[in-house]
Amino acid sequence: MVRTLPMASTLRPSLSCFRFSSNTRFGVSLSSQRPLSSLHLGSAVPHLHSFGLKASRLLREGNGLSINAAGNAAQASTSAVEENVLDWVKKDSRRMLHVVYRVGDLDRTIKFYTECLGMKLLRKRDIPEEKYTNAFLGYGPEDSHFVIELTYNYGVDKYDIGTGFGHFGIAVEDVAKTVELVKAKGGTVSREAGPVKGGKTVIAFVEDPDGYKFELIERGPTPEPLCQVMLRVGDLDRSIEFYKNAYGMELLRTRDNPQYKYTVAMLGYGPEDKNAVMELTYNYGVTEYDKGNAYGQMAIGTDDVYKTAEAVKLCGGKITRAPGPLPGINTKITACLDLDGWKTVFVDNIDFLKELE
Repeated sequence: MVRTLPMASTLRPSLSCFRFSSNTRFGVSLSSQRPLSSLHLGSAVPHLHSFGLKASRLLREGNGLSINAAGNAAQASTSAVEENVLDWVKKDSRRMLHVVYRVGDLDRTIKFYTECLGMKLLRKRDIPEEKYTNAFLGYGPEDSHFVIELTYNYGVDKYDIGTGFGHFGIAVEDVAKTVELVKAKGGTVSREAGPVKGGKTVIAFVEDPDGYKFELIERGPTPEPLCQVMLRVGDLDRSIEFYKNAYGMELLRTRDNPQYKYTVAMLGYGPEDKNAVMELTYNYGVTEYDKGNAYGQMAIGTDDVYKTAEAVKLCGGKITRAPGPLPGINTKITACLDLDGWKTVFVDNIDFLKELE
């Protein structure tokens, strides 16, 4: 039997290796605001009999108007705060930083990614006291590229990928050539090179040693070859609105495939040919998925983790790590779940660059 370590030990300490609690900086509470008119009402009620029916009715109605006015003012104030936070999200400097997931043999995976997929090993970090090792791989430095963060937990050689995770996308100049290289290195090809169904783009699907799928997409030279993370969601329209409003992503395009009963939406912080994007997939009639324990989370840079957390809550997301600095390194983060339970960690942009140094 394989022992799966707790989630806290599987994630990078600078992002999410801590117990989570809920907190807020910008929440607006109306419970402490006692309407002035309530004092008048309390003192007037014992004397209503001396006014007669019409007078008492006017007093009650007048007091109701005061309460309604106070309530409307409070609601307007709250709405203004919410609107300001959501407007700020659209202006925030955000970028997809890295994606975290777990593997059973770190050296084997590094060898496959570097030899077959052309990635570079950027750095490794061993944390023996916590019994795990991280490796960062990608096609350029972390301060300007989207990268992969692999996690190996001592003694755990297998994970359940589940049915919710889809694939990673990599842009290559020659899909057929890459497929042959993967075969030569003993990799698994689950879809041979050829045009995508209903289109002209040449693609292929390969699997790494742990069974994670990679879509190879034939594309000319691009500054961001690691270009997609595909996750399945239960309500595409709902997810699109959440990722736009809470995460500040732009809806780049959608594609419906009724013949195969699924719809996809591409969202990100810039055009697909120059940036990594999220590919959300909705399969007709499927509202829930098994997430397994292999895929970890996405990390996104932000200028303010406190406002980010407030926006996530306003949009219905769940904060699993209150915004604030991490003990020891003072990098400010907040962690959250989207409406389908997929985890994202937002990291302060300035703190992230300092941490890389």
